[in-house]
Amino acid sequence: MIPHERSLVEKYKDQSFTILGVNTDTDKADYKRQAVEQKVTWRSAWTGGTSNAISRAFRVTGYPTVFLIDGKGVIRKKWVGAPSAKQLETLIDELLAELPKK
Repeated sequence: MIPHERSLVEKYKDQSFTILGVNTDTDKADYKRQAVEQKVTWRSAWTGGTSNAISRAFRVTGYPTVFLIDGKGVIRKKWVGAPSAKQLETLIDELLAELPKK
């Protein structure tokens, strides 16, 4: 998913769009190394494992889990497993179209 996430960051860089990653790897040094190698440029939190407050609060049952959250903080879509690039971008475009024009 990381290459597609990187392309989303670039595509929507001038719009009201943010990616926030939550990494559940157990080894923090490995997480940091992989983030550099994979060129993760967006915010990403490390939790140290799958049993954590974030995973419990969002009821994460599999990996990856992807949430599409609108500007009001409402979860509009949840995928357990990676969504298709086309499906994700279509829904992002729909949410961005709902925002008031500047």
